[in-house]
Amino acid sequence: MGDHLPNLLTLARIALVPAFVASFWMSMPMGRWVAFVVFVIAAITDYADGWLARSRNLESRLGQMLDPIADKLLVAAALVMLVYNDDIRGFVIIPALIILAREILVSGMREFLATISVQVPVSSVSKFKTAVQLGALAMLILAPAVEHVWGGLHFAGIVSLWGAAILTIYTGFSYVQANLAHVSAEDARDRRRSSAEARPV
Repeated sequence: MGDHLPNLLTLARIALVPAFVASFWMSMPMGRWVAFVVFVIAAITDYADGWLARSRNLESRLGQMLDPIADKLLVAAALVMLVYNDDIRGFVIIPALIILAREILVSGMREFLATISVQVPVSSVSKFKTAVQLGALAMLILAPAVEHVWGGLHFAGIVSLWGAAILTIYTGFSYVQANLAHVSAEDARDRRRSSAEARPV
């Protein structure tokens, strides 16, 4: 079982998403506390499964496929529910859309890169972006439950969400640049192969 622990943690994170969404229909403030706890647990498993896989050399193709899916499901579910509950509204929808658009773009590029067996490592800036993004969402999830104690938590969450969006644009642009280089290299190889096959023997 130890060999499969990283993948089990990733699957657990996926399984937590429906519970996370359902908690938004619970009465306040209990529902937001439940949503916050579930979100934090899911975020911790995101760190834990990656750390276990790397430290114990347990990385697998299944884990490489499931991990980004689990991350995107959690972030997308949080953004959708926060917009639905009016925690994110007005111009603040812009950073939410930027984050979602980047996730879709990166997913499409990863799909292409998988066809040519290329992996692009996650940069330290991307890891920082993820931490800021998860922190922003966690604050926005909890804010309505503690507004009588700390009214500034929602504002802090909004500021952090804009910060995450700015980092998202930067890391997304860097990711696109890195992947376009691989696409150009692959096109060049295809042209050389086509030219070699076309030569008379």
